[in-house]
Amino acid sequence: MPNEGYFIVRSPTYTVWQLTRIMNRDLAAGVQQVKDTMRVYPWAQRDNPPKTKFVNLSGLKFNTVHANNFEVYEELNAVIQKEPGDALPAELVGTLASIGIKKGQPFAPDDRMRAILTDAVAVGNATARAIVFAQRDRRGFYYPDRQWKTNFIGGSSEFYDNGERMLDSRVLFHYYASGITPAMAQPVVGKGSVYAYAERDANGDYLDGGKTYRITLPAPIPMKDFWSFMVYDNQSRSMLETDQKSAGLDSNSRGLVANDDGSYTIWFGPKAPKGKEGNWVQTMPGKGWNTLLRLYGPLQPWFDKTWKPGDFELVK
Repeated sequence: MPNEGYFIVRSPTYTVWQLTRIMNRDLAAGVQQVKDTMRVYPWAQRDNPPKTKFVNLSGLKFNTVHANNFEVYEELNAVIQKEPGDALPAELVGTLASIGIKKGQPFAPDDRMRAILTDAVAVGNATARAIVFAQRDRRGFYYPDRQWKTNFIGGSSEFYDNGERMLDSRVLFHYYASGITPAMAQPVVGKGSVYAYAERDANGDYLDGGKTYRITLPAPIPMKDFWSFMVYDNQSRSMLETDQKSAGLDSNSRGLVANDDGSYTIWFGPKAPKGKEGNWVQTMPGKGWNTLLRLYGPLQPWFDKTWKPGDFELVK
């Protein structure tokens, strides 16, 4: 049974953002749905859980990126000291213990070990970045003739494949994203969501924030609820900070215009092409970026790959 260090999280199926879209853009209803159904509290308080406090982060700047220098070890040590000894997998706990991060003991590497660990962060960060943005595993390409990739290689949230734990695939997912669930790795028709990411254009060149691109989603787009694009900063892997309030758009966005055949052409660049403002996502000169295409309530053509999104076409 969980001990005193564990937390219980009870949450709705959708996030506030998803609920807002599904509930016809009713932001207040989406927020209230989450407040009514999400509870976070320590296991020890399970019989009399306290009221969950919600903090509105809209419009605020805050950092969600872990350190890419020696400080990352201090972050890990804080987790190990706070959580129960068996809160993390034994393999991971053992690895951390081997470099001096052990529950109940101070983390105080000498100068030699500190230098080794500092180099290790640089190598590990560079390796993870290469695995994500220069992927060589062809299983990660969702279509053989497109730049779109998946970070759910193998369809297992534990990254197992016939007895093998796919270490590079695990790195790819968790360096690009954060939490994972079995439902995310094995979606079903008409439920949940599916994801594909792209960091290159149709020519295989990295997407450049100072250039303008367009991409077309052919009709009909195989989703029951809605689709979305979200743009991320290659450096931080967080949403790209621009003058736009949200770093993307979706099929419920105001001003979005479909093509005559029902397809959608979306423009990405530092400035909106004239007359395309409703179908434009801003990027920033000097910033590399990537995007996630999400389909909520994905339909069969996504799974059998009879529907394919276009690649990014360089306009100028």
